[in-house]
Amino acid sequence: MLIVEASGLGLRTRRGWVYRDVDLSADAGELHAVTGPPGSGRTSLLLTLAGRFPHTEGELNRRGPAALGQVAGVHEPDPTLTVAEHIQERLLLLGPVPRRRRLVPVAAVRARRAYRRDAFAAAIAGAGLTDAPLDPHRYGRDLTPVERQVLGLVLASLSGPNLIVADDVDAGSDAPEREWIWAALGRLADQGYAVVASARAVEPGAIVVEHRIGDPTLPTPALVAPRAAGDRDDTRETAA
Repeated sequence: MLIVEASGLGLRTRRGWVYRDVDLSADAGELHAVTGPPGSGRTSLLLTLAGRFPHTEGELNRRGPAALGQVAGVHEPDPTLTVAEHIQERLLLLGPVPRRRRLVPVAAVRARRAYRRDAFAAAIAGAGLTDAPLDPHRYGRDLTPVERQVLGLVLASLSGPNLIVADDVDAGSDAPEREWIWAALGRLADQGYAVVASARAVEPGAIVVEHRIGDPTLPTPALVAPRAAGDRDDTRETAA
């Protein structure tokens, strides 16, 4: 089942192109990677796919809700909450599973029903990340880059979305951690989610559909046109 489809997608501001000419189609159960150098628009593209950011060119169609994993500066752990408290808070915000609900993965339903018992264990199991390097008593401010990614994925899975996006999944991690996070993303896809992650590069051996943006062979951002004196530019971009 097709979850998200982008055709000729682009975002142009007064400062030029953030990203452009992106074609991406992700089915349920697929893992896709958006790769490229810093400043290539990866973060903005992911937020657009999830419905959290606009686009100015092309077409975007998405089936069902999307959830954000870790996105620096947009969706990050609260430094004053523990991992377990993050999960409990998210489950309380989601509330009980409605009787007449849309199709939600069974694991996500079980986690939401377990929030008064052992929310952490249920949420980790529900995301298929029982081997995750995550301490329930660790505060958000103390999490390593890979732990922040794991927590973001667990929280994203709790609502049972059709699409999960996660940004810069290889940032600040070593080779074994990168290998683990790509495998974890693959396990999420195996549960039926469409997963789109951004990274500088895909870890060798990962089973993923890669979309490279921002390379010299692709259309490059437009130069900033000179502005007349007194002309204000209030447009802001989300850096990748």
